[in-house]
Amino acid sequence: MSFPKHQLFCKDLFNYSRRISSESKIGNTALGSTNPIRIQSMTNTDTNNIEASVEQSIRMIESGAEYIRLTAQGTKEAESLKFIKEELVKRGYNTPLVADIHFNPAAALIAAKYVDKVRINPGNFVDKRADFTSIDYGETKYQEDLEKIKDKFIPLLRICKENNTAIRIGTNHGSLSDRIMSRFGDTPRGMVEATLEFLRICKEQNFQNVAISIKSSNTVMMVKTVRLLICEMENENMHYPLHLGVTEAGEGEDGRIKSAVGTGALLNDGIGDTIRISLTEDPEIESPVGKKLVDYVSEKVGHAPILPVKNTDINLFDFYKRSTSLIGNIGSQKVPVVVTDASHEKCISTDLPEKAGYILNEDTFEWEKGKLASDYLFVNGFDAIFADYPKELGIIVDQECWEMANNYAENTYPLFQVNQFTNANLSFFHTDIYFVECTYSDLSDGFIQEIIKNPKVVLVCSSVHQNAFAEQRAFAFRLVQSKCKAPVIFKRSFKESNLENIHLKASADLGSLYFDGFGNGIWLDNKGELSHEDVNSTAFGILQAARVRTSKTEFVSCPGCGRTLFQLHDVVAEVKKQFSHLTHLKIAVMGCIVNGPGEMGDVDYGYVGAGPGKVSLYKNRELIKKNIPRENAIHELTEIIKGHGDWIHK
Repeated sequence: MSFPKHQLFCKDLFNYSRRISSESKIGNTALGSTNPIRIQSMTNTDTNNIEASVEQSIRMIESGAEYIRLTAQGTKEAESLKFIKEELVKRGYNTPLVADIHFNPAAALIAAKYVDKVRINPGNFVDKRADFTSIDYGETKYQEDLEKIKDKFIPLLRICKENNTAIRIGTNHGSLSDRIMSRFGDTPRGMVEATLEFLRICKEQNFQNVAISIKSSNTVMMVKTVRLLICEMENENMHYPLHLGVTEAGEGEDGRIKSAVGTGALLNDGIGDTIRISLTEDPEIESPVGKKLVDYVSEKVGHAPILPVKNTDINLFDFYKRSTSLIGNIGSQKVPVVVTDASHEKCISTDLPEKAGYILNEDTFEWEKGKLASDYLFVNGFDAIFADYPKELGIIVDQECWEMANNYAENTYPLFQVNQFTNANLSFFHTDIYFVECTYSDLSDGFIQEIIKNPKVVLVCSSVHQNAFAEQRAFAFRLVQSKCKAPVIFKRSFKESNLENIHLKASADLGSLYFDGFGNGIWLDNKGELSHEDVNSTAFGILQAARVRTSKTEFVSCPGCGRTLFQLHDVVAEVKKQFSHLTHLKIAVMGCIVNGPGEMGDVDYGYVGAGPGKVSLYKNRELIKKNIPRENAIHELTEIIKGHGDWIHK
């Protein structure tokens, strides 16, 4: 089979086409090539509890999971997979099962006889568990350790060949080995090299049934690493299918937004053959969310062509920060602004600032800025009530309303359409910012030159294209190509009454634009039955998931599995209740040690399951308290945070 270079390499970033991978046979559900993008999930039952694992697997299958993964941390759990498989088949369920292996090659050898795919982690399959110490690996020792990998891995490949079992090379940011980090550091390059070491062995052994995952709880790290992996695989003539997911994404709104920002960015690039949405919720909830995301991206197939931007030298593998001017509080090094669209309100009321995230102090009658307070409010019309709105809240009005609006409040700004702007007498508008709404097709050479000459213009890039993400990406590239430094606010319009829908759609389409460095603001316009507060929270969540603006405590939590030794949902709720006011921190709740210490490097504090009823507490990757009783853990973590000077009183 001939494999065309993927679009990221031929720099056609503006027309959706899916990367064509090789095909892997996984039970009766093939992966990759022209097969549909598969949806999968993972049980959180004790694998030795056969009945519970079977019942949960059935719920997951009936909710849409096409692969079911179960942990096999030991040989006993690996043997249990045989009975789970037999019982599922007996009940009429032939969905492929996947064994999840960490630290135990012996368990992998057993599981490979019973399941359809075995997942191994390059960070701990042979290498010892990382303790994040600085070790000098000379070339001789490095090569010796590579030979040890072969000694353990090749026997597994032989058993897999005999049993038609596939292999997943599943690299996690949180579990790189000291050997890899000694040479490459805790970097995308390190994650990619850890993966390639095992893939090269598969290629040498002519083992074809391979899938790859390369995950992180950091969306930027995850996307950058997957893009780099594809580049390196193509250089080595490898075309294996990819499994996508943001690990430890969390729960609720945050989990969905974070997953859609990372996974959606890659799906929009045509990358990915199977996905998992990792939520700290019941596993049967994951697959419907994943299917909804895949279906949304799949709607872009066959879209009307977007004319490519030529001769650009932007490299998305390294990401890119578009240089922009500072206009008011927008652009340059400022965090992206948030615009609340209240233009669909029947009247301009006194409580609109509340819908934009401001709080009226009942004692002083002064407006106070909430954690999710927008920077601008767009309204349809004008009213004397503007004089009583918060001074920090910019008010955007259609340009024909600006003069009257400005009579009531100085913090008002006109919004022009392109033809209005090009024909306007701008000397009439005594304001610091001109907002100009336009689309990619509006970016003629003449219009761009007019923008370049005007130091007050902030562009509002909107799109109704079938592939709006790609058109807005093309918009940004066109400005880079033209050396236009006007800040850009990306605007998307929806008509959603289901909150999860807007979480997934807006996050998938807009998230990548921000961590690729192209956006200076976000504007969500929703005409459905959702509150302004929900839409605002979505906007702030996207910026936080893209790591360009922090507005609330970031909680990193794993979805749980058979290794988890406490009620993860309950613990996450306790942690959120105690620490959600610490908006300057990232706090992780991890069910077990597998990714725990590794992911501590990306967060400030961590709560990690250490054994039955026991928890270990971390500051970054440093173990502070080991094996303390779970009932004391919240108090102890509070004291650790206070001791490091990071506590803020509520």
